[in-house]
Amino acid sequence: MDSRLDGIDEVLLMGPGPSCVPDEVYRALSRKTLGHLDPYFIGIMDDVKRMLQRVMMTGNRLTIPVSGTGSAGMEACFVNLVEPGDRVLVLVNGVFGLRMQDVASRLGAEVDSLEFEWGTPVRVERVAEKLRAADYKIVAMVHAETSTGVRNPAAEVGRLLEGSRSLYLLDAVTSLGGIEVATDAWGVDALYSGSQKCLSTPPGLAPLSFSGRALETVMARKSKVPNWYLDVGMITKYWEGKARFYHHTAPVNMIYALHQALSLILEEGLEHVFARHLENHRRLVAGLEKLGVEMLVEPESRLPMLNSVRIPEGTDDKAVRGRLRADYKIEIGAGLGPLAGKIWRFGLMGHTARPENVDSLLSALKAILV
Repeated sequence: MDSRLDGIDEVLLMGPGPSCVPDEVYRALSRKTLGHLDPYFIGIMDDVKRMLQRVMMTGNRLTIPVSGTGSAGMEACFVNLVEPGDRVLVLVNGVFGLRMQDVASRLGAEVDSLEFEWGTPVRVERVAEKLRAADYKIVAMVHAETSTGVRNPAAEVGRLLEGSRSLYLLDAVTSLGGIEVATDAWGVDALYSGSQKCLSTPPGLAPLSFSGRALETVMARKSKVPNWYLDVGMITKYWEGKARFYHHTAPVNMIYALHQALSLILEEGLEHVFARHLENHRRLVAGLEKLGVEMLVEPESRLPMLNSVRIPEGTDDKAVRGRLRADYKIEIGAGLGPLAGKIWRFGLMGHTARPENVDSLLSALKAILV
């Protein structure tokens, strides 16, 4: 019997995620499934924790992949750290800052939002002014805003919070594995990411790390964590110690895949991985300039792994994206929110960030646009 799965194309994934997956990771996914409490699998879990600590540049004991996509990582951070009435400041300059605001509000937090124009970074001086005016339990920001291609000043915001009681919560969904994410050096207390971006693993895991301060906050809660599935106090008992306590059935084969993906990153070396992303970003920008396609974000705030470009005047957004997919087997991303119909988003994440992929996209765009 023919299966619909037999008709899946090999598509060059150059949108905002997922990214292309290396063959080694696909092979890891196909390994025989073990039980989630199997002693050999527990050894794999321990490896994953150690490798995540290296990629996240942290010594945090609680550094694990949460079962779920990056949004589950976001929710895990907020549901564990927020109680009703807590004051939360969210720095917003795109879709995912708005999502943080929404999640915190649903938990009964008193949420203040400091908003910045989409396509521009968070301005540190405005954040400093806001912090002088009020105290917050949590200050939350997106490091790499996927909806715009902006890199926000994560280290600088961290310095503003030095010595304060505020917890620093950072979204590293798109940045982890593509640019530096120095969790400890920046004073980040809660950080989350996603497996499907620069880690080049299929969607389904959300690496997460909590500092000692963040864990103390969880332990000092007056009320139970409102989400049972994402309660880090319970999940930690499964990921740590000699006696592992069942919490939920882990996605075993996905953890195999993440193990392999992290191994590939560390074998290449973090500095080499970051340089590869930057080199291919520059190659793409140079090629787009020759085609007369303008970047949305100013050079000093651009992400190498997520490139937003202005759609040329008179160009049919959907028609170009449709032709890229149908004729060239290339996927790119559309604009979101106020940028819908105004920009395209080109992903150069993880395994996708290679010169041959950049050249394929530029060649296809030239044929379609010219």
